[in-house]
Amino acid sequence: MDKEKKLLVSAIKDGTVIDHIPAYSLFRVIKILELHKISNQITFGGNLTSSRLGKKAVIKISDKFFEQDELNKIGLITNEANLNVIRDYKVVQKMKVEVPDKAIGLVKCINPKCITNHEKITTKFTVIDKELITLKCDYCEKNTNHSYIKIIR
Repeated sequence: MDKEKKLLVSAIKDGTVIDHIPAYSLFRVIKILELHKISNQITFGGNLTSSRLGKKAVIKISDKFFEQDELNKIGLITNEANLNVIRDYKVVQKMKVEVPDKAIGLVKCINPKCITNHEKITTKFTVIDKELITLKCDYCEKNTNHSYIKIIR
């Protein structure tokens, strides 16, 4: 039989699809976006075959459109993701989620001696490497690489 087998997931009328998430980052993205706290319909798949990533994940969220701070959080987790905005079952906007140049109030400094961990000061980081996602604290100048980034919720 030459028929191709497909698994169909219901389309969303309005909402957002986050695609090309590295498979290992799926639950981290769900956590930082606090998707467990919303009542919208959410469909996600992990360890899907991807020619670009090998294995990827996808998240579909009905009636949810992301603000720039939320997109920046995704960008600080992965520089691979794409975002599709869906309106009336059609993709009306496609964009690559980008690593921001600055992360203000989004990330906790890993340096226990940093002033931001002792006083009520908004954290500020400069992204010094967008490929490896490395941040430098504007206060204590401590570098934080991708695997140690802690997103503030």
